[in-house]
Order: sequence, then C-alpha cells, then structure tokens
Amino acid sequence: MSTFPGSPRILKGAVVAYTLPALLPKVIVFQYNPEQVTRSLSPRTAEAGAGGGRGEANRTDGPPDETITLSVEIDAADQLELPDDNATTVEVGLHPVLAALEGLLYPPFPVVVANQVLANLGGSFIQGEPVPLTLLVWGPARVLPVRVQSLSITEQAFDTRLNPINAKADLGLKVLTYRDLQLTDPAYWVYMASFTQKEVMAAINLGQGTGALGRALPF
Repeated sequence: MSTFPGSPRILKGAVVAYTLPALLPKVIVFQYNPEQVTRSLSPRTAEAGAGGGRGEANRTDGPPDETITLSVEIDAADQLELPDDNATTVEVGLHPVLAALEGLLYPPFPVVVANQVLANLGGSFIQGEPVPLTLLVWGPARVLPVRVQSLSITEQAFDTRLNPINAKADLGLKVLTYRDLQLTDPAYWVYMASFTQKEVMAAINLGQGTGALGRALPF
C-alpha cells in the first residue's frame, strides 16, 4: 500500500464466521486483497408444467445459483521482521490463520465432542453439526452469506521448524439465498439486505446511457 499522504485508504476484504449462539465472530481479514474475484451466476429455470413449456421462458424458480472464487495470499514476512512484536508468528508461523480458514468447513468442536460422548453412552439424541455462519465482506456494497464449497491451500515457504510462512488459499464459495435459509436464520436477513442493495444499485443505473437508444425501443 502506498505511503503517499494523499493515497486513498483501501478497505480490506474479509471472511467473518459466527459459530452460533456465540455472538463473537472469527474475523479473517485478507492481508492482501485478491487481485480478482470471479463470480458465476446460473439461473434456476422453472420446471415446465403438465401442459407443456409454453409461457415458461421468462419464469424462474428463485434467485440464481451464484458461486464466487478468489485466491488469498498470506505472508508472514512483515511479522517476522519484528519478532519481538509478533511472538506467535515466530513460534507457529501461519498455522493460526490457516486453521481459521479450515475451520470454516468444520462443525463446532464442542458439539462434536458432545455427540461422541452421547454416542458412547448410547444416547439416541445427537445434535446437528452445522458449519459456522460465514459472511464474505467485500466492501460496503457486498456482504454475502456463503458456504465454503472448496478450500485449497498451497504452502509455499517454511521456517526452520517447518511452520508455513508463505501460503496461498484458493476459496470456492456458494452464495446462500433466501431459498437456502430459514427465516429465523440471521444469514437470511444478510442476504435480503444484499438483495435490496442490488435493487438500489440497479435503480441507480436506470436511465444511464439509455439516451443513445433514442426511439429504437419498441415500448
């Protein structure tokens, strides 16, 4: 990041994970913002009725399926230059941040332990093992509930204790929509807020550039 006094402050992207009912999130701030974010949207086509497909062309079965892929670079070089201020990084390298990323795919450890105890005692009631409620924060205009579909970590450099000190994490995320979430799920309202903001952005675009069309539109 530039040290020029007039340089604008660049916001950091992040992944925020809540293991409910705890309200304190785990925040994974991107050390370096990804150079690109790839978003793929596929429409949910409405099924044709018994009478045939006529009239179904402009119908949908809900919001599109959206996936997001991005690569996150993680480097301990800056911390290792100041070892007295970064004792944890000196001791274990990047293990904490990598563990936090991997934890997005795991159920809560206390729930797993409780279920194992109940199973060993012959209990018939086993708790569900949900993954954390995960939000992708990519600036004020894009905060989305997501499910981590894939995580590929490439550890590229190590210290003398074989702790990773440079790594790249490739994330594949599925955006969760109102079709995927319960009304009582906080992620439902996060999605609806994002949906509303998308409508606002589309409204801002309304009319921009349409003057060049003149009277070409048939309506």
